[in-house]
Amino acid sequence: MIDLLDRLLPGKVSRRAADLEAHSRDETGRSRRRPAAVVYAAHTDDVRTTLNWAAEAGHPVIAFGAGTSAEGHIVPLGDEIVLDMSGLNGVLSVRPNDFLATVQPGLTRTALNKAVADTGLFFPVDPGADASIGGMAATNASGTTTVRYGGIRANVAALEVVLPNGDLVRLGRGVRKTSSGYDLKDLFIGSAGTLGVFTELTVTLHPVPQHVHAQRVFFPTVEQAVAAAYQIMAVALPVARLELVDASSMRAINQYLGTAHPERPALFVELHSSSAAAIDAEAKEIDTIAYDNGAIQVEAAHQQAERNEIWRARHALFFAIKALYPGCQYHITDTAVPISQVPEMVRITEESAASLGLEIVIAGHVADGNVHTVVPVTPDNAERAYTFSDRLVEHALAVGGTATGEHGIGVAKKKYLRTEHGGAVEVMAAIKTALDPRGLLNPGKILDVTGVGDGHRARAEFR
Repeated sequence: MIDLLDRLLPGKVSRRAADLEAHSRDETGRSRRRPAAVVYAAHTDDVRTTLNWAAEAGHPVIAFGAGTSAEGHIVPLGDEIVLDMSGLNGVLSVRPNDFLATVQPGLTRTALNKAVADTGLFFPVDPGADASIGGMAATNASGTTTVRYGGIRANVAALEVVLPNGDLVRLGRGVRKTSSGYDLKDLFIGSAGTLGVFTELTVTLHPVPQHVHAQRVFFPTVEQAVAAAYQIMAVALPVARLELVDASSMRAINQYLGTAHPERPALFVELHSSSAAAIDAEAKEIDTIAYDNGAIQVEAAHQQAERNEIWRARHALFFAIKALYPGCQYHITDTAVPISQVPEMVRITEESAASLGLEIVIAGHVADGNVHTVVPVTPDNAERAYTFSDRLVEHALAVGGTATGEHGIGVAKKKYLRTEHGGAVEVMAAIKTALDPRGLLNPGKILDVTGVGDGHRARAEFR
């Protein structure tokens, strides 16, 4: 059957070992096995042909963007075909007067911003990695700017999707709001390629702010940094980014970038304001809050080059961790809790790591309650790393939070889905079954669906 696919898509199907290996793992190093083949799609028709073939052959398919997933969404579990969407990377239209752009899914967020740079607009969603727009939508990604601009769901107006049977449908409209029918667009966002494959996305653009100020503030402890962040949010400053990193993060960044920043917990702050006078006053207010909470050093960035340098350090963090702990896999948590619970979440995180004897890195989008940890995993600490993750998720759920703020369920967090959502998981299973009755799209991700047909009800299982 793969020979047939090769004939249907001449020159676009690869079984080369290097291609299979490159599509067998995600950003964390997680891998199960190589796929059966890789299809390099260059046109929407290639996607439809692949899914039509898959429906006929009963062969599973995984859509693949830039490979930056952190929860195993793109990792083959069996003999799947990987549908590489990186060749569908065009900007189809830019409508500056409507603050919209229509793009193909393989376009990366930095490429989109380069394409619209002369319009005075930008695409704000920034997960750190140079992810593809389609991949970001598939995982409902967010990142450093969510506190002001929202995540990817808030910035996608419409989708074009190929369904498991090869049908092409359009979801949503190129408008700021609609209340027409079921909100299928938002259902597909975050579905991790288990319901359909995106072929076009209409995304929201925003005006580039004229007045921007960035600061990096160092504290003696993580707890003091978190307390300052909470107060910054509480006084309604125009915060566009508010990021937390711990001392281990700063040590990794210094070694990776060759810098000499204090190896102490830090807040990275950026304001987007209405005037130069306003931003000066707002920056001084942050200084006051920082020093009231024990800050030991405040660095301000007034020029674009200085701001770029501050955010280069934050965006390099995961790569710095990988360089500091080479040869490991990396177990990542991204729990999110109500804002008031962030200080306690950080305390639980530190205490759990210490009690289990784990080296960890703490960082996060502290302004929206999203706390990340990274554990370098070796054969000696793997079991403790999973116990650590369990403890954090259990605490987050107990205080009304979520197992994953932005990375998605994938395979790594499937076991938490029912605890978080209860009976709603059966509704998810019914939706999956209705759209993909044979379970051919990204099987084994988010949930496993069994017992469908002949009067049987869809049932979710977690393996």
